[in-house]
Amino acid sequence: MSPRAGNAGPHTLAFVESPVQLLNVLEWAHAHAPGVGLTLVVLSPVDPMTRGQLRRMSDLARDEGHQVRWEEARGGPLAPFQTIGGLSGLLRRARRVVLGDPFSRYVQLLLTITRARDLVVVDDGTATMEFVGQLARGERLVRWHRKGGRPGPRDVVFAPVSASARRRLTPGERRHIEIFSSMPMEETPAGVAVSANTFAWTRTRFGPPRITKGADMVGTSLVETGVVDDGRYLEAVHSLAKAHGATRYFAHRRESTDKLHRLAAATGLEIVRPELPLELIARRGPIGRTVLSFPSTVVHTLPLALAGTEVRVAVCDIDPAWLTENASPRAQGFLSGVTGTARDVHRLSPTAPTAAPNPANPANTANPASPSDPTGPAPFSATPPSAGLVGPAAS
Repeated sequence: MSPRAGNAGPHTLAFVESPVQLLNVLEWAHAHAPGVGLTLVVLSPVDPMTRGQLRRMSDLARDEGHQVRWEEARGGPLAPFQTIGGLSGLLRRARRVVLGDPFSRYVQLLLTITRARDLVVVDDGTATMEFVGQLARGERLVRWHRKGGRPGPRDVVFAPVSASARRRLTPGERRHIEIFSSMPMEETPAGVAVSANTFAWTRTRFGPPRITKGADMVGTSLVETGVVDDGRYLEAVHSLAKAHGATRYFAHRRESTDKLHRLAAATGLEIVRPELPLELIARRGPIGRTVLSFPSTVVHTLPLALAGTEVRVAVCDIDPAWLTENASPRAQGFLSGVTGTARDVHRLSPTAPTAAPNPANPANTANPASPSDPTGPAPFSATPPSAGLVGPAAS
C-alpha cells in the first residue's frame, strides 16, 4: 500500500458498481478519513462504457493509497456465487462498510453477510433522495422509476433479502448509519447521521478548468430507463442546442449508441463519451460557460464541483407530454423535485422546437447540411478533446 495511505485503523470495506459511486467513496474518504486507506471492491458490470470509467477511477483510487479489488461479478451464471463466496471473509472482518447503491440486489445480498456496525451510504445519483425518503417512511426499497408498478416474480423471490437489507440500513443500538450526500434531504430517517459531500477532493485534485464561450449539454438515460419518449427527447435536445448555441453533448454512460448516432445526425452536436464522471471532466476542462442539463444528478453536483468558477448550470424541466405510457406515476413528481431542490442553477421551461428534426430522415433538420456535406453534423467521438488527466491525480 502507498505510504500515503497511513494507518488503516478500523477495517473499512467499500462496494461500488458505477464510476459515480467510486468518486463519492473517494470524496467520503477525503472528508472523513484523510490519509487512511480502505479496501474498495468494484462489482464490475458488463457495459463497456461503465467498465472503462471504472478502470480509470480505480487508478485514481490507487493513487490515493486505497486497495482496489476488481470482481467480475456478472461474468456468467456462477459469477455471483463465486464473488459472494470470495468476499465473505472480508465482509465478516469489516468494521465499517461503505456502499453506493442500497437498491442493488448484489449489495443487498452482501449486507446479509456483514457484521459491520458502521454502514455508510454514499450518493448513487438522485436515487439517494428516494432511498432516504423510503427509509424514513419505512417503505420497501424500490427505485423511483419503477415505483407504482406491480412487483415481478424476481421481486417476490428477492423480497426477504430486500427486507433484511432495509433492516440493516436502519439505525439501532448497535448499528450506526451515515449518509454522505450532495443531494437535498427533505426527510431524514431518525437516528441517521447525514454529512455533506462538497466535492472537496475533486476541487483539490483537478482544475480550475479553462472555460469556453459556448454551451455544453449533458445527456440523460431517461429514454433507456423507459421514462421519456425517444422522439420527444431528440426534439428537446435539438431545441435546447439551437436556443443556447450548444456544440457538445456529454453522453450518459447508459445512453445507447444507436440513439447517440441519431442525435448527432439530427442536431449537429459533437457527441462526447466521457472517460470519467462528468464532475471530473468539467473540473479539468475545457467546459462551456453554460452547461445545459435535464433533471439529473449533475444539477446538484456540478455547481459544487465547479464552485468558484464562472460556469452556469441550466436545467430544463421535463414536459409531462414527453413521458412514455409506461413511465411510473412517480416519475413526473420526482423529476420536478430533482430540479426544484437544486441550488445555484438556472431553471428553463420546456419549449417546442422551432424546427423539429425527423429521426427517420436526419438530414432534413434545422441543420440543412446533408451527410455528404463536409460542413454537416459534427462527428461522433469516443473521448473528450483533452483525454489526458491533469493535475496531481494524473498517472
